[in-house]
Amino acid sequence: MWDDAFPSFLIGLREGLEAGLIVSILVATLVRAEARSRLPQVWTGVLAAIALAMSFGAVLTFTAASMPQTAQEAFGGVLSVIAVAFVTAMVFWMRRSARSLSGELKEKVTGALAMGSGVLILTSFLAVGREGLETALFLWTTARAAGESAGPMTGAGIGLVLAAGLCWGLYRRVLKINLTKFFTATGAVLIVIAAGVLGYGLRDLQEGGVLPGKTAYAVDLASSVDAGSWYSTLVQGVFNLTPTMTWLQVVAYVAYLAVVMTLFVRGVRATAPKAAKESPERETEAERPERRRPVWVVPAAVVAVPAVIAGLVVAFARPKPAGDQTVAVSETECGKGFTAPKPGRQTFQMRNTGGKTSEVYLVDPSTNAVYGEIEGLAPGTTRDLVATVAGGTYAWRCVPTGGKAVTSGSVTVTGGGAAKPVVPVSEQDLATPLKAYKAYVGQGLATLVGQTRTLADDIKGNHLDKARTDWLTAHLTYSSLGAAYGTFEDFDKKINGRADGLTDGVQDKDFTGFHRIEYGLWHGQSAKDLTGPAQQLVTDVAGLQKAFPSQDFAPGDLPLRAHEILENTLQFELTGDTDEGSGTNLATAGANVDGTRELLTVLKPLLTSRAPKLLPTVDADIARVQKLLDAAHDGDRWTAVDKLAANDRQRLNGATGQLLEDLAPIPDLLEIRKSA
Repeated sequence: MWDDAFPSFLIGLREGLEAGLIVSILVATLVRAEARSRLPQVWTGVLAAIALAMSFGAVLTFTAASMPQTAQEAFGGVLSVIAVAFVTAMVFWMRRSARSLSGELKEKVTGALAMGSGVLILTSFLAVGREGLETALFLWTTARAAGESAGPMTGAGIGLVLAAGLCWGLYRRVLKINLTKFFTATGAVLIVIAAGVLGYGLRDLQEGGVLPGKTAYAVDLASSVDAGSWYSTLVQGVFNLTPTMTWLQVVAYVAYLAVVMTLFVRGVRATAPKAAKESPERETEAERPERRRPVWVVPAAVVAVPAVIAGLVVAFARPKPAGDQTVAVSETECGKGFTAPKPGRQTFQMRNTGGKTSEVYLVDPSTNAVYGEIEGLAPGTTRDLVATVAGGTYAWRCVPTGGKAVTSGSVTVTGGGAAKPVVPVSEQDLATPLKAYKAYVGQGLATLVGQTRTLADDIKGNHLDKARTDWLTAHLTYSSLGAAYGTFEDFDKKINGRADGLTDGVQDKDFTGFHRIEYGLWHGQSAKDLTGPAQQLVTDVAGLQKAFPSQDFAPGDLPLRAHEILENTLQFELTGDTDEGSGTNLATAGANVDGTRELLTVLKPLLTSRAPKLLPTVDADIARVQKLLDAAHDGDRWTAVDKLAANDRQRLNGATGQLLEDLAPIPDLLEIRKSA
């Protein structure tokens, strides 16, 4: 989460420190002028600024959430660009103003004291409000880029709390900070972060159809960079640099960074020797009489107005694209407001007007085939359902949690080509494939028990060369049972657990199973050292064989595992992450492919009727991956992952990635959908 939190932490710290310094100077000036009675007016202005910032954030969040996807992309892209402009201006303003900020504010406070409470409120409101609005916009932008709000909000919260503590220390004179150096250093980092936000915003504008070049990629490292690795996540979270970037993103990123950073660095160098000369000029300007501003609202109204305006905007000004239908969902009625749509891609705004969370399906009532769905539509919320409509009959089916399914009246659409609905799958449909796969696993476990006993006998008899061969045979048998791992409960950790996360690593007493024995066999441990782990493996495998028939193997797990087996292969085996010395990760990858092939065999009847072109495509993918794996196998020797030629490794990762992409639709095609 820290990779998503860091940019927001920095903006929270900087903006919080800016606003906090301003408030500290205002408060200190009033205290020294013996005008403590006017302090509530400062806090009223501060509270009004906070209310404005939070209201602005609410407007951004709720209005964007009600837009269709393309409009959300365009809206987010525009605001990302605006956020970059604000942050850039803030960085340069604070670089110029840090030295003279205190004197300017003291002069403004003196003028405000002479003109009345309203002007003092307005002074503090304007001084803090800008930082609040900038913070709200930047937080919304970074949260959207991260795809979640917990990390950015946590980072911003920590930054604001730290800024408040620093400002208190400065006010109480217990801390000394070189503010010029602080704002210069953080400004340089923010410029780098803002360059990434700009690139992300431009990508959103391309996705939203506002800018061209959506598929003109300058960088495409998706097949060779692990997007889930810690370093990739860190770079994406902090700098918004992704493995795939368009030419527009790259050019804008480089140009912004080159121009803005150059101007910033030059400005730092030019400002330092002139700082002393700027003070008289600013004093001369401050001596000019300020324009009197009338007291425009009472303090309570100042705090309430932003929230009221935000509420009105969210309630009445939500964008609604022309032609979209708002369809009601509840426990008693489903599809209220639904009329025959035009053929083509349509967006339906589904509004849950009931009191229970509901599943919503757009179906063909004659076959129950599903054209589109929303899972978990909460009460009082609205979400878009996008579906392609063609000639045919359509109805809505709503299934509230704990309630009975409600189906709307049907409408008929004429013309418009053909749509491809998904025929729903029931637990009964998956019962036969599940029975067949459980039989396959049961047979595999019976074989595995004998193989692990042979391995234990090898080690006990000090036949360690033979043990290495028999270890691989047994491990490949276990690896071919991939779709059942989720049902094995704690047995999988005992049988195929890793040393990662254990206190003493490979020396930890809880490091057991195949990888423990692998480590010992390929790191020179004696038969005496390995006899205990080998016998423990036999015991655990026998225990799994006995427990498996009564373990809960949910039918819905089968379609999910079709994708997940090789997803784990790409993450662990093809990175060499699970190699404890044998160099046989590619052999394990081959066993995982075998397990996937077996799973597809039992699912074939269901897949053929729903996506007849899918299995031939997947079969071709599997053959390509298998060919690349076979090329790394010579007799009983396997090439270790880290010994593969760079081109061979890239081709293998790319072929596996393509196979994963083609397997990805299976969970949706065979998802068990609620009907009652």
